[in-house]
Amino acid sequence: MNLHIILSRLIVRLCILVRVAYITLLERKLLRYIQIRKGPNKVGFIGLFQPLSDALKLYIKDIRVPLRSNTIIFTIIPVLGFSLALTFWGLYPRYYNSYFYIYPFLIFLCLTSINVYIILLRGWASNSRYSLLGAMRASAQTISYEIRLILILLFPVIIRLSFDLLYVGQRYPSGILFLPILLAWFLTLLAETNRAPLDFAEGESELVSGFNVEYASGLFALLFLGEYTVILYMCVITIFFWGHTMGSIILIVLIVHIILISVLLVRGVYPRSRYDKLIYYCWKSILPLSLVRLGLFTIFL
Repeated sequence: MNLHIILSRLIVRLCILVRVAYITLLERKLLRYIQIRKGPNKVGFIGLFQPLSDALKLYIKDIRVPLRSNTIIFTIIPVLGFSLALTFWGLYPRYYNSYFYIYPFLIFLCLTSINVYIILLRGWASNSRYSLLGAMRASAQTISYEIRLILILLFPVIIRLSFDLLYVGQRYPSGILFLPILLAWFLTLLAETNRAPLDFAEGESELVSGFNVEYASGLFALLFLGEYTVILYMCVITIFFWGHTMGSIILIVLIVHIILISVLLVRGVYPRSRYDKLIYYCWKSILPLSLVRLGLFTIFL
């Protein structure tokens, strides 16, 4: 592998981490305006250094491991989750990708399925009932909406007849043709990434922060960075619907940030729903409609 490819990948990962850090600041600023209160505005000019100070505070704390937990898995799982989140960005279409990324869409589906095991092991490794209950609920929610995510992403794949992310949606902006599917995609994004109002796996008022209740200091920081890295990548997946050409790169960036801000705003606008309604909505409403839509679309294409 060439040196410039390795350096470019390291630079991309570094830029992603910086972007994720300031996404948290953007979220706290937006919630400040929604709730009419003061947000982070003390560290640096208008609080620009707040994400860096939060990261420093977490990483200089001692790592505490529960006495009866599986110490090895408890320590390794946050690192694996963070590494998996960064691996997603290796599938992002770039002309200097290495040769073994022939079918990045299929690799993306495989990595998404592995994320379920990461969530389940997070709750199991700490040997806590609260963590295990949160992990089981998160796993059921992720598995349910993963099927729906695959069905939604198959629409632009069928249009382009390619599994390559570099060419899917390159000339055919299917988002214009399937606006209802884009709305379903937005709900799937919230459920798949455990974002409010569908954050039943981490409902503090119900589950004591869910599967990550026993994590603190640097391990919690890795979990936190991994979750927001996946959220950012799921927003970037809009290239499936809106095309990926050099002439439309500004439009792509604009749409990604609109979706990202919408994901952040929903947290401060809508209250948390019920878990049974979320699962019912997936298996008995959206999933049958997606199957019928996909079948009709395949027949008449």
